Amino acid sequence: MAKIYVGNLPFSATEDAVRTLFGAHGAVQSVALPNDRETGRPRGFGFVEMSSSDAPQAIAALNGHSMEGRSLRVNEAQDKPAGRSGGGGFRPAGGMRSGNRW
Repeated sequence: MAKIYVGNLPFSATEDAVRTLFGAHGAVQSVALPNDRETGRPRGFGFVEMSSSDAPQAIAALNGHSMEGRSLRVNEAQDKPAGRSGGGGFRPAGGMRSGNRW
């Protein structure tokens, strides 16, 4: 199974539309189009899972393909780096700052 990254998707893209687009190049196992956690709006990218034998042809055929006027960026998905949560976390202010004394 190969996981494919699809970037620069139009915000109106649906899982069905992406499944149909990739389905012309092989059997699609799954499609995921993440939404922003805070707004619930599409983030403009997604992931498609296909068989390892179909994925290279789909990537070659669809990279640069125009979907609703947007040129898709299609490549093999990379794993997230281990140990990174993505958040900055809480950082309390410390010490004395410009006239503030404790």
